[in-house]
Amino acid sequence: MGTGRLYVAVAAGGFRRYATYRVATAAGVFTNTVFGFILAYTYTALWQEKPHLGGYDQAEALTYVWVGQAMFAVMVLGSNGFEEELIERIRTGDIAIDLYRPADLQLWWLAADSGRALFQLLGRGLAPVGAGALFFDLALPSSPVRWAAFLVAVALGMVVSFAIRYIVALAAFWLLDGSGATQITWLTGVFFSGMLLPLNVFPGALGDLARLLPWSSLLQAPADVLLGKADPLGTYAFQAGWAVVLLGIGRAVQSAATRRVVIQGG
Repeated sequence: MGTGRLYVAVAAGGFRRYATYRVATAAGVFTNTVFGFILAYTYTALWQEKPHLGGYDQAEALTYVWVGQAMFAVMVLGSNGFEEELIERIRTGDIAIDLYRPADLQLWWLAADSGRALFQLLGRGLAPVGAGALFFDLALPSSPVRWAAFLVAVALGMVVSFAIRYIVALAAFWLLDGSGATQITWLTGVFFSGMLLPLNVFPGALGDLARLLPWSSLLQAPADVLLGKADPLGTYAFQAGWAVVLLGIGRAVQSAATRRVVIQGG
């Protein structure tokens, strides 16, 4: 099997794997929808007091809420992705088997995570947005070009999300337990992605810093592309820049970890 076909097959396997968890998917859809309603009514009250807060009108703010619920599982904001499995394989030593595969470790997990993200977008992301559109006045675009631009931003955001979590997972080579680092990453991602509030609402230097950090690629950037608040090309450049930097760091950490495995004898 050619290299490209191999990673496509791995991605397809990741998609099928998560598609088997039907009850978990239904529970996730329900949870995201409930939280969507809670946040939507909270945002409604907030925007009634402060119209155009952060540069959004009320319909745009409500759209942001439901886009956030759609992205929650896609970007692994507070839920499990591949990292727990990779951390466990490092802890048990099974990672040595992975390193013997005729495939790149980083690309293998990226392909698997891409399949997972695609399923979560289709299986868990569309339904909450549909429910939100039934009960609230949303500013969803009618242009297919805008939707296509949004999907590109989502794909780039997913790569950034993977790159962050891959680095955290590889830290298990040096840590006795990677769960603490994983939980810190979840909390940081929820806050700095804009899941709680749009980053445009954050005051002063905190807002400036938050928009420069890689986590803004996960929700804030795709949402602003969908709402027409950001230049798509500039957004793509920002996301791709962070993806390259973080994947490069992950590659360096992987190289150091591989040498550690060899030194320890597998």
